[in-house]
Amino acid sequence: MTTNVLGYAAKSATEDLAPYRFTRREPRADDVAIEILYCGVCHSDLHTARNDWGGTEYPVVPGHEIIGRVVSVGAEVTRFKLGDHVGVGCMVDSCQHCAACGDGLEQYCQESPVFTYNSKDRHDQMPTFGGYSENIVASEKFVLSIPDGLDLKGAAPLLCAGITTWSPLRHWQVGEGSRVAVVGLGGLGHMALKLAKGLGANVTLFTRSPGKDEDARRLGADNIVISTDDAQMEAVKGEFDLIIDTVPTEHDLNPYLPTLALDGTLVLVGFLGNLMPTLNTVPLIMGRKSVAGSLIGGIAETQEMLDFCGEQGITSDVEVINIQNINEAYGRMLKSDVKYRFVIDMASLKD
Repeated sequence: MTTNVLGYAAKSATEDLAPYRFTRREPRADDVAIEILYCGVCHSDLHTARNDWGGTEYPVVPGHEIIGRVVSVGAEVTRFKLGDHVGVGCMVDSCQHCAACGDGLEQYCQESPVFTYNSKDRHDQMPTFGGYSENIVASEKFVLSIPDGLDLKGAAPLLCAGITTWSPLRHWQVGEGSRVAVVGLGGLGHMALKLAKGLGANVTLFTRSPGKDEDARRLGADNIVISTDDAQMEAVKGEFDLIIDTVPTEHDLNPYLPTLALDGTLVLVGFLGNLMPTLNTVPLIMGRKSVAGSLIGGIAETQEMLDFCGEQGITSDVEVINIQNINEAYGRMLKSDVKYRFVIDMASLKD
């Protein structure tokens, strides 16, 4: 494995992604070196490339839904061997000694996790570069096993879209008989439907757009509620134990709060920032309801999710693209013109 790597990078907030050569660090004793086969395309990739959240350091090579093949392992690596199919998600390191890391919640590391791209290596301060590239090197602790038989293309988005919705489902103990609603039917939303249904919940999709019934039911929804229809919203008042809100843009939460059951929770997984209008606290106080947030998931629960998906045969619905079409894909993502996740076939990088 060479340290001189070809990938696709954004060199500024206003430039298209283009071919870019960069240097990976030399593998350490606990490292796994991975040839990248597929990489999912996440909204976070686009936001970072365009500096929508601030803090992007250019050039940036996005990509944190990585599926690959092990090509070498360090002397201390025990869990992986050459040829294994593995994944790398949103993180490649953390402090490993704070309370969050001790609980297996590396995404909440008190010293900040090292993200797969647009971050700094804790040991040598080299920039991290993501999965829109030929290969990647990562610590064994942050490499995931892909179950045999799981479609590799469809498994890629599990590393972000999957775990982002799995983590709250597990934290709020969703299981047989749980009543779960999902707001939004995109990359995150369609995974939330599949995973909640797989866990045995009765699942409802909230959508503003009529005409999604057939697709939603195929993905696992038992019911569809048009959130702009007052009569339909009234009919599900006090219904849901958990609402997973996957909408990535600013929107009004108030219509959903009365649909929560006593002690119910609405958890935000798609939007970062200030919400307007402000929350009406009456439904919260009168029903001991909560509005919460959740960020991706820890490494242990990500492996748990992958193993569950292997047992259930759950993967993401994907459209496979060549890396040369990534800028077009970003444009289509902004128009919600994908069902439901783009995945890059990294073999196209050789072209």
